[in-house]
Amino acid sequence: MKKVILSLIICAITSSSFAQKRPNIIFLLSDDQASIATGCYGNDQVVTPNMDKLAEEGILFENHYNTTAICAASRAIILTGMYEYKTGCNFDHGPLQTKKFAKSYPVILREQGYYTGFAGKFGLAVSDGNSIKHNKWDKLPVDAFDNWAGGLGQTSYKTANNKYMSKYAEAYPHSTRAYAAWAKDFIVEAKQTDKPFCMSISFKAPHMPFSPDQYFDYVYEGKKYKKPENYGAENATHLAPQAVTGRQYKSYDFWRDSEESYQETIKNYNQLIHGVDYALGMIRKTLEEQGVADNTIIIFTSDNGYSCGAHNFGGKVLPYEESSKSPLIIYDPRTPLKKRGVRQEKITANIDMAPTILSYAGVKSPANMDGEDLGLLIKKPKKFKRETVALTNMWGNDEIQAMGVVSKEWKYIFWQYEDDNMNPTEELYHIGIDRLEMSNKASDPSAKKQLEKMRSIYDVQLDKIRKEGTKDNLYQKYSILFDRNATAEDKKPYLLGTYDELQKQGKEKGTKKNKKGKKKKKNGKKKN
Repeated sequence: MKKVILSLIICAITSSSFAQKRPNIIFLLSDDQASIATGCYGNDQVVTPNMDKLAEEGILFENHYNTTAICAASRAIILTGMYEYKTGCNFDHGPLQTKKFAKSYPVILREQGYYTGFAGKFGLAVSDGNSIKHNKWDKLPVDAFDNWAGGLGQTSYKTANNKYMSKYAEAYPHSTRAYAAWAKDFIVEAKQTDKPFCMSISFKAPHMPFSPDQYFDYVYEGKKYKKPENYGAENATHLAPQAVTGRQYKSYDFWRDSEESYQETIKNYNQLIHGVDYALGMIRKTLEEQGVADNTIIIFTSDNGYSCGAHNFGGKVLPYEESSKSPLIIYDPRTPLKKRGVRQEKITANIDMAPTILSYAGVKSPANMDGEDLGLLIKKPKKFKRETVALTNMWGNDEIQAMGVVSKEWKYIFWQYEDDNMNPTEELYHIGIDRLEMSNKASDPSAKKQLEKMRSIYDVQLDKIRKEGTKDNLYQKYSILFDRNATAEDKKPYLLGTYDELQKQGKEKGTKKNKKGKKKKKNGKKKN
């Protein structure tokens, strides 16, 4: 009997010791934050001291891409570590199936003994149905976490409107700081369980509507902002004709209506980002107060970038730099000092988030994941062999649905759509020296060798879509649409309709709604 008791005690001590050795992990996700909208990425017009400090103490990834630059698809990719064509999740396609969510990083970590929590905008439906809508509780994985504080749909900047956050509304009426207050309670609660924790917060900021926390009105008061050097329609004439057909170019008028409108919009956008920065500071303060800072990894990124008027674009979606790139900072307090404050130039992507989080927890990634463990890149960069990732847009009007591949130096995009007015178009940018993507080298004889190389990399990625793409939710069609050798007749059965036809249909529907007394949505305010 004494031996049994002694054995149990040893097991308990060993288990507790293992739990303490495993690091806590905090994953912070802003919404629509371009890397260029972050101080540590070289923008002196934004105030992000806590992000800047995190980068100084951790690792900043200079070339971090969202392989699909729209929220629902990107969030499914982040959760599962798979490209969109394998998750099967995006607007106009379908939700994330429950069997795929079962292999997501928060579910796996909970199974491995982590205490898990989620707050903020989940941003997609987890369901075996057909609807991507996530405005009902039964479409959200409320019970998949030990502590759930997520919200319906796009959520609200008003804390009181979020069911699981309303208790913080009096002290923090704007949701951004309220999530940091929830984080404090979660960390205290998690500490009491004697388990390692994984806390994920998805801020609404800086997503539209651009309604910043008035608490920070003083930060940008009286400031005037410079426009990006590739701002406006005059800097879009060299782009593929397909690229300028969608709502990214034709809507979002507030970025270009007037100088006053631009200044107000960019101020509010930057102020929302400052709110996220402040929340990061609140969370780090809590970690210190609770004595767990030395064993807590912090990962900060965003679900996609934002165009902010570059090339006359608003929003995201397209595979250009502003919309597809986001900040990525990883802080691991256990990293030797000599390896901190490093700026890593290798290509990273949202497919890497789940494998990296699992690796930090000492858990092997499922074989279905496409991403890489960025811990390896930090510890042994020479062993990190991946040089490119694919960028896809599988949403919206036919013309803008495209695929590209990107390396540290080059980006290739194939715009598949063709009709009487446009042919399939290739774009090749030497982004190593042309970060603003102002010079298309696809027809430049001096870049012919590089064009062939990027075409070859593109074709390899297309072959993966053929072999690995889900059979669900209309994804197999992309093995035809994105084929550089497919004809117009080959593609025709898979097209939805031209942009102008879709616009006409939308206007007719809007007119009918107006007759019923319902408010018509303004351009650029659609909830995606």
